[in-house]
Amino acid sequence: MFRQSAQHPATYYAGSYPGAIPERARLETSVDCDVVIVGAGFSGLHCGLRLAKAGKRVVLLEASRVAWAASGRNGGQALLGWSCDMPPLEKALGLHGARQLWDSMCWAADELRELPARHGFEVDYRVGSLWTAVLPRRVGLLRDAQHEAVHKWGYRDLRLIEGAELREWLDSPRYVAALHDARGAHLNPLKLAQGLATAIEKAGGRIFEQTRALAYETLPEGYRLRTQHGEVRADVLVLACNAYLDDLDRSLSQRVLPVGSYQVATAVLDPQLARSLLPHDSCVIDNQFVPDYFRLTPDNRLLFGGGCTYLGGLPSDVPAATRPYLERVFPQLKGVAIDYGWGGHIDVTMKRTPDVGCQGQRYWLQGFSGHGVLPTLAAARAVTDAILGEQQLLALYQRIGNPRFPGGAWLAGPLEAAGKAWYRLRDYL
Repeated sequence: MFRQSAQHPATYYAGSYPGAIPERARLETSVDCDVVIVGAGFSGLHCGLRLAKAGKRVVLLEASRVAWAASGRNGGQALLGWSCDMPPLEKALGLHGARQLWDSMCWAADELRELPARHGFEVDYRVGSLWTAVLPRRVGLLRDAQHEAVHKWGYRDLRLIEGAELREWLDSPRYVAALHDARGAHLNPLKLAQGLATAIEKAGGRIFEQTRALAYETLPEGYRLRTQHGEVRADVLVLACNAYLDDLDRSLSQRVLPVGSYQVATAVLDPQLARSLLPHDSCVIDNQFVPDYFRLTPDNRLLFGGGCTYLGGLPSDVPAATRPYLERVFPQLKGVAIDYGWGGHIDVTMKRTPDVGCQGQRYWLQGFSGHGVLPTLAAARAVTDAILGEQQLLALYQRIGNPRFPGGAWLAGPLEAAGKAWYRLRDYL
């Protein structure tokens, strides 16, 4: 169990948030509702908003603060697809089933672009993403991805950029090619989460912070969920805790491994220098096994991440640990001041496939494996559609199947760390 606090960590997003981050009361009584959602990150918030707008009485419980964990401190890249890419999904679902999930991802991209304006909040949304190749032999992966996108998934918004043209998009000597996605985007995740929370409350939903769910029991007519100071009775239970599910449901938490990830934000750069790094303001992620990812913020900082650890901890000095990778990508930023460095935990499944499903009226969303800005919305649509009576999308997710990690986290962590070291070595061979 990772320790959670009553305050947001000192990230760039918290430090630059306009005004005080909203605080919400703790649950100190007994309440009844149609749907209780545990976890106020992207998964729970998207579910809560869709259900509240559909007229359901919704209660969200958050052990810390809204978007305290990965949803409030991630890289902010809204990339189409899943961490596992499409082959495992096609293997599990066949071409037709995988195409249906891909179409739902395209829906999520469109929905996320339109949702903030619809509900009256700002997320610093910027269009465009680059998937880059460091090694010449991996340019073929970009070409294959573009070909597959067109001929299998009907997706025509990718364009391969090579040679001298690449410097017009990304001023770094490290990359040899890139695949531009015109529908990829980047945004401020903490602003998105807080905007969703406010929209839920406007739609009649209730959110309680600093309210850890301790245990739940199944009743003939639904569920009773106990917290430290109160309880919730509901017809439907949604578990959206991701890396922080812990002992609330061991059958689910054993299918995810909490993995540490970290990033930095530089000091404010000269605007001309900042725009020379990424002239089209795209976000970037490379196709190494352990990728670097980065983007510019609206106030001309470079936000840069990519490090991860499978053994639970984080570097004691995140800026020092990240600086060599940042300067490898952008030598012109050597010695740049770093104002923020932070980390957190993501929920990784063994196959990097999303773990989304239901048993009775108990639903869950987890296992986004470090790629959750759009996938959480796509999965929330599947879960909420099912709660409202349409099972088609959720049935596809349930056919994917995610096994437990053998031996639990105490064994899985070292095994994953050893595997990561091998693939990290292959990144340089």
